Amino acid sequence: MISLTSPVKTRAHDWPAGAKLAGLCAVTCGLFLIQNLVLHAAVFTGVLLLSALPGRAFFFASIRHLRLLAPFIIVIAIWHLWTYDGAMGATIILRMLSAVALANLVTMTTKLTDMIDVIHVLTRPLARFGLRANVLELAIAMVIRLTPVLVDKGTRLSEAWSARSHRHAGWRIILPFTIIALDDADQVAEALRARGGFDA
Repeated sequence: MISLTSPVKTRAHDWPAGAKLAGLCAVTCGLFLIQNLVLHAAVFTGVLLLSALPGRAFFFASIRHLRLLAPFIIVIAIWHLWTYDGAMGATIILRMLSAVALANLVTMTTKLTDMIDVIHVLTRPLARFGLRANVLELAIAMVIRLTPVLVDKGTRLSEAWSARSHRHAGWRIILPFTIIALDDADQVAEALRARGGFDA
């Protein structure tokens, strides 16, 4: 497993995790209140500038994470062009890019342990209703850490297919990728079980 925290030190690394997560929630909600395409373009440009401030390495690392949105962007663009509503499609795409880019900035400048501490504080009152905060904390940590691992394995699987065939991989790697994901999940489950699981 790997961490998404950027090794490039920025001022935002020293900001409280709670404040950054609260700001991310507020800004993301605000994005859905904006319907103007020009304003969304300005917001996305501002996010790109924020990503560029820490330097070239940080900027390209943050932009690289946005590549995962390519399939969604293509589907949204095709649909809205088909329905002759390109402006709305562009607004949705820019809103999505801005929200994910901001989330990337928060993730890259915040230690996973700090995020988990915030979640622990927020979920503590829910313990009286039977919610086991440790399960939620671990689930979130695993999603954050394992998602890029699965993406990397999917990329390697696609590259391996391309090296052996002139046809595009497409749906053909769905089954082997699913098997890889299930195998990883089984190994993680075994590791958790070996360490006592969630027994209090």
